[in-house]
Amino acid sequence: MKIAVIHGEVTAGAGRDEQDVLTQVDCVSRGLSALGHEPVTVPVSLNLAAAAQTFANLRPAMVFNLVETLAGKGSLIHLVPSLLDALKIPYTGAGTEAMLLTSNKLLAKRWLSAAGLPTPAWFTNAETHEKLQIEGAWLVKSAWEHASVGLDEDSVLFRADRKRLLAEMDCRREELGGACLAEAFIDGREFNLSLLDGADGPELLPPAEIRFDAYPPGKVRVVGYRAKWEEGSFEFANTPRTFEFPARDNPLLARLKDMAFRCWKLFDLRGYARIDFRVDREGQPWVLEVNANPCLSPDAGFSAAAFRAGLTFPDVLCRIIQNTQSTR
Repeated sequence: MKIAVIHGEVTAGAGRDEQDVLTQVDCVSRGLSALGHEPVTVPVSLNLAAAAQTFANLRPAMVFNLVETLAGKGSLIHLVPSLLDALKIPYTGAGTEAMLLTSNKLLAKRWLSAAGLPTPAWFTNAETHEKLQIEGAWLVKSAWEHASVGLDEDSVLFRADRKRLLAEMDCRREELGGACLAEAFIDGREFNLSLLDGADGPELLPPAEIRFDAYPPGKVRVVGYRAKWEEGSFEFANTPRTFEFPARDNPLLARLKDMAFRCWKLFDLRGYARIDFRVDREGQPWVLEVNANPCLSPDAGFSAAAFRAGLTFPDVLCRIIQNTQSTR
């Protein structure tokens, strides 16, 4: 079966977060070949008419969608599934609506809050979540960009009032790719729960926790850009992933599992997903982000969870392909 493996065009000088998609393309293409398929790599730009013509010429049976940005903008991620919907070409992973709702952190938080799923309080210069008391620590983050772009420990502000937080959002707007928000910082444990579609619905892969054990007192515990991408940094070396939990964590893990499945259903996810959580000092879990079509690089959280479950990479690809929908 001919499968177009599509990704956003990566320009010269792009950051590690953008370059990583090329690693995913290589791994997915080799995995598809091992399954007996014919992968064809298709980079996509903002020239959607050219992309449509490429698909018309290739006539792929389906598309494996690895687009994370267009023209370096995460805010445009939903344009590609929308194009594929219009062309009536089946594709892997989340549909257009799910991609739009989950890639926009403000939309996602509104949906989570309306569904009764706890997500940290937030505000922007245009809206406030409920009646907020601006106290404690706040995290200034992008409303759109993925891969912790513009996020590190200096993104967490302590004892800041609304005026200072709004000023920080204005100051960081360009660095954060445009729209941004202030989110209540949950000082606690961080978990990633990965889900993989199957014949009987989504399956929870082994839960993972990101540990901060080597962090000295006073160092802000946040999985930021350095922790994800800068291999020589303290943060990269000291945020290990673990799948081992003591028995006392079983009730918490069960609660996280229930919340992950509720997120899957709420956003009508397909194929695969990863839900990121923080758990505060009182044991309350909070949904940080819903990642539709998460990174498939071998060292990424989703792949690590799949390998922990005893699945090979071709196994994962086969499951994703089998749960591609022809009509959306």
